Amino acid sequence: MERRTGKYTKKYVRTWQGALGVLLAGGVLLTGCSGTSTGNKSTADRRGGALPAPGPAASGGVADRDGAEERDGLRESAPPDYLSTFALDVDTASYGYARRTLADGGLPEPSTVRPEEFVNSFRQGYRRPDGNGFTVNVDGARAGDGDWSLVRVGLATRAAPVRDERPPAALTFVVDVSGSMAEAGRLDLVKKSLDLLTDELRDDDSVSLVTFSDEAETLLPMTRLRDHRGRIRDRVDAMEPTDSTNVEAGVRRGYEEAVDGHVEGANNRVVLLSDALANTGETDADAILERIGSARRDHGITLFGVGVGSDYGDALMERLTDKGDGHTTYIADEEQARKVFVDQLPAHLELTARDAKAQVAFDRKTVEQFRLIGYEDRKVADEDFRDDRVDGGEVGPGHTVTALYAVRLRPDASGHVATATVRWLDPRTRAPHERRGTVGTGAIDGPLWDGDGKRLQVAAVAAYFAEALRGERLPGAPGLGELASRARRLASATEDDSVRKLATMIGQADRLKGGSGDGGSGEAPEGELN
Repeated sequence: MERRTGKYTKKYVRTWQGALGVLLAGGVLLTGCSGTSTGNKSTADRRGGALPAPGPAASGGVADRDGAEERDGLRESAPPDYLSTFALDVDTASYGYARRTLADGGLPEPSTVRPEEFVNSFRQGYRRPDGNGFTVNVDGARAGDGDWSLVRVGLATRAAPVRDERPPAALTFVVDVSGSMAEAGRLDLVKKSLDLLTDELRDDDSVSLVTFSDEAETLLPMTRLRDHRGRIRDRVDAMEPTDSTNVEAGVRRGYEEAVDGHVEGANNRVVLLSDALANTGETDADAILERIGSARRDHGITLFGVGVGSDYGDALMERLTDKGDGHTTYIADEEQARKVFVDQLPAHLELTARDAKAQVAFDRKTVEQFRLIGYEDRKVADEDFRDDRVDGGEVGPGHTVTALYAVRLRPDASGHVATATVRWLDPRTRAPHERRGTVGTGAIDGPLWDGDGKRLQVAAVAAYFAEALRGERLPGAPGLGELASRARRLASATEDDSVRKLATMIGQADRLKGGSGDGGSGEAPEGELN
């Protein structure tokens, strides 16, 4: 999924960039109950233009670079932006890598922490559609003594097919065998992962195997599994680490093999397994994938990235999979490898939606300010929402995508708060479709922590935690100690082991940080907070 965001509107950036951090540091407690309003309108609308909902007010002046206008020689502020548009994202690598880093006794670099990937690492319990497309679920929680709310936009595809009902797969594995992969937990974990997947794939699935260090080599051309599982395991077991890391050579050879072995009617995918520490050849993700662009476009071959290692090239792997119309995850141990290669990858090979984007229109009558939590490198220009030439995200069956917003309501606000619309292209026909849902003030009024919306609470904990790791704080976010306690209670209430592990991570971070203090408060203009 390549993120061609174009020129994204960022009003007031210079005016209050510093004030936002102060504002978000001193916000009030986010509390409220969970309520949901799900729309059922679906269209195949090819028209351009903005979502027919509250948006920026028109003006007759000429805007300058700051988004302000010159009118009769006087500089005026630009109208507030009440639209938020982003490409869908199902990546989870940021969360997995943070978990590994904390377990090793360190704090993740703030630049590697992406809140949306923390939130999307947990089950949300959304209602799923019967066929292709999405359900749109919108709910939230409101502060008991304040005007800040947490609004959750949840998108869900149909359930993943059972093993025997999915289309066949044609997978090209591109395995990093450079010297850095000799570290325990890297190449040996990759080998174990491929052994697990070989057992899980069907007889009518096909695989090929490419390795790379300073150069790339094909160990196995595209081969139907059937009676060849032993042959595949022999090739995997023979891999040994050596030399430097030429990711470009590996990806290029992998796509060549995927094209040569392309299976009509199958889900054709390149799977890159690497620590992504490129040090030889081309090291820029855009340049690497530009050289195999025709293979992506003409054959629809997507790229799935699996990161490994305590030192991990997060930025390169994420950019490669974004441009490769795929997604990325991270594995640190055999348990995670089993989850990815047994539970997830085979079921998620099929695509439900291409170039999927979401646009949330906030109602200026009830909303004073809002901020999308995360998705910084997924933002799309508002006017490009219905421009199907602008790339979005690729989403498969069984996936959910969650976006959380910090929303400040106007005093005594009542009524409509926001309309969320998701737009996607059919993977085969490229026909566009849309579905939408709405939420009002009545759905964000009860207590978050004492309410019935346990999954909303889990999403809030994950987002608060991610922001804390980035050195920021959302309105109403408790300290890490309290956040860990809430996560432990949620793990017990949901009987979800992944939430228990989240609680452990928060406790580790709290000890490493030695506790965290509160910030002050500040003022910011209306509309979207960047």
